[in-house]
Amino acid sequence: MKNAGRVIKAMVSRQWIIATIAVIAGMIVLARLGFWQLDRLEQRRGQNAALAAALASAPVNLNDGGLPDALTPLKNRDAVAQGEFDFAYQGIVKLQNYQSKPGVHLIAPLVLDGGETAVLVNRGWVPEADSYADYNEPGSLTINGYVGLTQTLNRDSGVSAVTEELAWYRVDIEAIQAQMPYDLLPIYINQAPEANDAPPFRAEREVDLSEGPHMGYAIQWFLFAAVLAVMYTALVYKDVRSP
Repeated sequence: MKNAGRVIKAMVSRQWIIATIAVIAGMIVLARLGFWQLDRLEQRRGQNAALAAALASAPVNLNDGGLPDALTPLKNRDAVAQGEFDFAYQGIVKLQNYQSKPGVHLIAPLVLDGGETAVLVNRGWVPEADSYADYNEPGSLTINGYVGLTQTLNRDSGVSAVTEELAWYRVDIEAIQAQMPYDLLPIYINQAPEANDAPPFRAEREVDLSEGPHMGYAIQWFLFAAVLAVMYTALVYKDVRSP
């Protein structure tokens, strides 16, 4: 106890006061980073809960219309639509791989009942070819899958989503709309995968419900703050004990 008192007294002495203030400030910063990671963890848990609830919800029936203004909560949610593909306006997303094989994704508009509105459907991966008519599915169909949101870049890269007529680098619905004769819904469908031995091959839905690294990062920052305190205290204690 006596030594503790001497160390504390030394820390606020003229010799050590500036270093003490700097160490305390550093500890506050490190602890704040720890609490920030805990806040991120709570946000992640909230997002996971919302996503789990969305995945457990009934499929969105796109023939019913009336999509919400906020589309983000619809991502990865089950969806169903009934209509007929218009293969005259089927396009491809270039530079897609499947099991390390190069190819494209077929993107076709499914014209919904009434004929004035369509939803883009990612029909899956196929090898790149001159013609994709072999993969056509004519007639009225019920398409099951999960919702995808329009794919845009966070900043202007100078690379257009549209490379040529009906060939794209991503499913940018606004850009593709200019090439379509009917209104597109602001979301698209990734068609559900099937157990087939021939293309189109469709990707499983990728959903991450993990809590991420935030708890580990929080513990790390708190440990850094504790280590700084211990090392500084040891340094002052060594000075106090020296003759």
